[in-house]
Amino acid sequence: MMLIERYIVREVRRPLLALLGVLTVIFASYTASRYLNEAAGGAMGLGNVLRITGYKVLIALEVLAPVALYVSVVIGLGRLHHDQEMTVLSAAGMPPLRPYLAVGMLALPAAIVVGFLSIYGRPWAYAEAYALEAAQTSDLDLSRLRAEHFNVNTDTGRMILARRVDEFDGHLHDVLIYSDSHQRNHLIQAREAWLRDADPAHPVLELRDGFSYSLHQIGTRDRTVHFREMTLHMEPVETAPEYKRKAASTAELAASSGMSERAELQWRLSRGPTALLLALLAVPLSRAPPRRGRFANMLPVTAVFALIYYAGGMLKNLVEKGNFPAWPGMWWIPLLMAIALFIVIRRSGRA
Repeated sequence: MMLIERYIVREVRRPLLALLGVLTVIFASYTASRYLNEAAGGAMGLGNVLRITGYKVLIALEVLAPVALYVSVVIGLGRLHHDQEMTVLSAAGMPPLRPYLAVGMLALPAAIVVGFLSIYGRPWAYAEAYALEAAQTSDLDLSRLRAEHFNVNTDTGRMILARRVDEFDGHLHDVLIYSDSHQRNHLIQAREAWLRDADPAHPVLELRDGFSYSLHQIGTRDRTVHFREMTLHMEPVETAPEYKRKAASTAELAASSGMSERAELQWRLSRGPTALLLALLAVPLSRAPPRRGRFANMLPVTAVFALIYYAGGMLKNLVEKGNFPAWPGMWWIPLLMAIALFIVIRRSGRA
């Protein structure tokens, strides 16, 4: 790396680390405060709040990292333009394409990381966050249940009463479980109960040393069973179609022919190139007018980012609904960005 490139990279990297840190802290604080309200009401444990906040932050980095990189290029190069350092470097013979090369050296590895997060990290985080949230809205998170209280799930109609709840391992002690289905009332009393498998698709509850009562609501065909150990397969938690797509692996999306899956796949694959092109487009946008403040060009900078971001979201919705051709589909955004960048670089080379 040449001296000029190293200097420009340093000027951009400094605000990048600060901005990314600030944006991450702000987003994490907002997310944590949202779920802490549920924790205060006993609907979620503190450990799960921290876990789901971490998943949400990992998901958000797909957007936060390109934003921080884009703004950092504008701030870093904007300072060099404001202090006339870029003018001095140009007068000393620096080619007009050198700033693009310097920014590309920093933006390329950042874009690779963003692409990796979008293709692998984001779906994994969505799957984990979904499983955790599904556990909160069902009976799957036993540690959040309140001891010596009637914990009723209005969705399933199941009631759980436990004398003691172990918050560390989620085991229930001296537990009573009531549910009704198909003209029968089911009542289970056990000394101990715990969740063996918290997968929302097939949750499994283990019970030890108790009785199971099945009471017929009309006739007299009641049943009583004494057990040492019993395995209870609970009803799976329904998954929203949109969440299924976001949590699906990239390989599963590639094998699907659905328009919604294609749109999600194109979104993931285009995040890396879009982050790279966005950082390179920030180079010409960092040039502030003479005798103006360092942040005089923030309005067009913000407008360009908003246009690209909202155009991507709108195009994704159109592809999902089949109102836009699947090919090139969402690739129109990076394609148009590349064309605009080529025109700007060509003009800079002629100047």
